[in-house]
Amino acid sequence: MSDNAVKPAHASTLRIGIDLGGTKTEAVLMAADSRLLAVERRATPFNDYEGQIATIVALVRQMEKTAGVSGLRVGIAHPGALLRQTGLIQNANSTCLNGRPLQRDIESALGYRVRMANDADCLAVSEAADGAGAGAACVFAVILGTGVGGGIVINGALRQGPNAIAGEWGHNALPWPRADWGEVPGPAHWDGQHGVIEAYLAGPGFAADYARATGQGLRSEQIVAAATAGEPAALAAVARYQHRLARALASVINVIDPDIIVLGGGLSRVPLLYDQVTALWRQWVFTETVHTRLVAAAHGDSSGVRGAAWLWPAI
Repeated sequence: MSDNAVKPAHASTLRIGIDLGGTKTEAVLMAADSRLLAVERRATPFNDYEGQIATIVALVRQMEKTAGVSGLRVGIAHPGALLRQTGLIQNANSTCLNGRPLQRDIESALGYRVRMANDADCLAVSEAADGAGAGAACVFAVILGTGVGGGIVINGALRQGPNAIAGEWGHNALPWPRADWGEVPGPAHWDGQHGVIEAYLAGPGFAADYARATGQGLRSEQIVAAATAGEPAALAAVARYQHRLARALASVINVIDPDIIVLGGGLSRVPLLYDQVTALWRQWVFTETVHTRLVAAAHGDSSGVRGAAWLWPAI
């Protein structure tokens, strides 16, 4: 990106979004009309808490330099949940964050207040604001990537809940389990449970299912390529994935009945993995006709960082 400062009519309308990912951290400078004026990415220091804070601060300073003004409003998408009672992070798959006061430490380093939300929540905020879910009363946003997350926006407001875990469907048990597919009790997961949704629908879970069935270790994208080429074992793995995704989403529809479900994350970019889901989920949704729409995120990989900026309202 150019180091030349942008010259907006009103610098106070600018917002900075940060998406703290497992492998990369991304920053954007967003205008009031949601245009991205600048984008910057840096590698996330693996398992280095202080290094991750330093990366965030460096990206914020870079965006401020580009804007030509300091002290801009900053929103941050992060893994896990920030507990209001303690200010500590829990449930992050980037485990160096767990038990740490991430928001307080970032604010101390920057010298001003920031807003933070789970990365799946930020996906939901972005897509509800000006993405695939714009105008919908209830948006359920899903991350299908190295993990499985979810976020809920109702009438334009993010729902986090008193435990800051609203939308964490990935750690529920896979519903309507099939013994013939080895789903009882199901594979052990890092959270100590067996047979949870994330263990099947995350990229590593998809690959592990294929390995259990074939004895072959392929990455999720390799399995999809093999299925596209008509390889029987890969096609069978995709069929199991579609069936499981349909069951898992049917349970969400039965609870919150969203207008739209928006899929994000790496696996969401593969139509083959969910193009049959809406036909399948009718078996389990408790109504004769399902009106919920299932779509890919309009902003793709940028949804999380855009949603972080959207944690602050436009002025």
